[in-house]
Amino acid sequence: MATAPRDYYQVLGLARTASADEIKKAYRRLARQYHPDLHSGAKKAEMEKKFKELNEAHEVLSDADTRRKYDQYGAQWEQADAFEKARQQAGARGYGAQQGFGGQTAGGGFAGGDFSDIFENLFGGRGQTGGPRGFSAQGEDLETEAELTLREVRDGVTKRVNLMEPVPCATCRGSGEVRGRPCPGCSGSGSSLSSNSIEVKIPAGVQDGTRVRVAGKGQAGRNGGKRGDLYLHVTILPDTVFQREGSDLHATLPVWPWEAALGAEVMAPTLGEPVRVKIPAGSRADGKLRLKGKGLPAASGGYGDLFLTLQIVMPSSLSDEERKLYEQLGRIRRPDPRTDVLNAARRG
Repeated sequence: MATAPRDYYQVLGLARTASADEIKKAYRRLARQYHPDLHSGAKKAEMEKKFKELNEAHEVLSDADTRRKYDQYGAQWEQADAFEKARQQAGARGYGAQQGFGGQTAGGGFAGGDFSDIFENLFGGRGQTGGPRGFSAQGEDLETEAELTLREVRDGVTKRVNLMEPVPCATCRGSGEVRGRPCPGCSGSGSSLSSNSIEVKIPAGVQDGTRVRVAGKGQAGRNGGKRGDLYLHVTILPDTVFQREGSDLHATLPVWPWEAALGAEVMAPTLGEPVRVKIPAGSRADGKLRLKGKGLPAASGGYGDLFLTLQIVMPSSLSDEERKLYEQLGRIRRPDPRTDVLNAARRG
């Protein structure tokens, strides 16, 4: 999908009035966050893209001269700079100073309006945030992160997202100039960043790393162009009880030794309300119980399962009665449970 390049200040999470030191600090912080070597799998490819974009933004904004050009012409600053140099060279040679634009002359110059006319038609001067005057352009797409809990993944959720987007500068009203000079409020760009809060509905069953597209919630278009889109990068937060494997969930279920030996009905956790489950008599540690349909929404429809791993726990202290019962159990002759381990150790 071809989209307009993101604003370099947004890439770094900075206002256009940011100092050189703020640019340096923001770059170093984000470089550590997005460095591809710190990620793996599908996340690595995504971080490579972000890291490249981050480096481009830093390369332009860390240099005072290129930053000035970027502030004046936006994403097309390089083309604008090339046209300006061509105009200056043509002016030095005396080409096309007062003629109407109509092709090359025999001397190799342009027989037609001067380069400033061509330049203005293409780039529109200050206050246009880099967009061509008279041409509509779709607004840039915006990207942000959305962190979801497992319960939000199960049920779906409406998230409030705070975005920073450019608005016409209040000082110069979008012109980029104040009394013939670059506006001090926006450095001549004609715009400043403003916080905008919107609500976004995220459907149930979204997967970790998914990009959720919200149409028409990106930046406003230029000269009547339609708004860009908003993309949410979904991250599923770790849970203190449940571990996720696809649409299935896994959790540990503690049981007393006598519940495992004799069987019992106990309450077990789910993403919803607790449910009653039956522990089979003679259950062993690390045995598993399966609760169908108690997992997360599956891509193929329906829900995954919840797997409970039994963990046999001992009382932290024993009453006199409990101690007597354990002593009675200890006097009953049974095979040594360590026999297999001891034999294997002897065999080496």
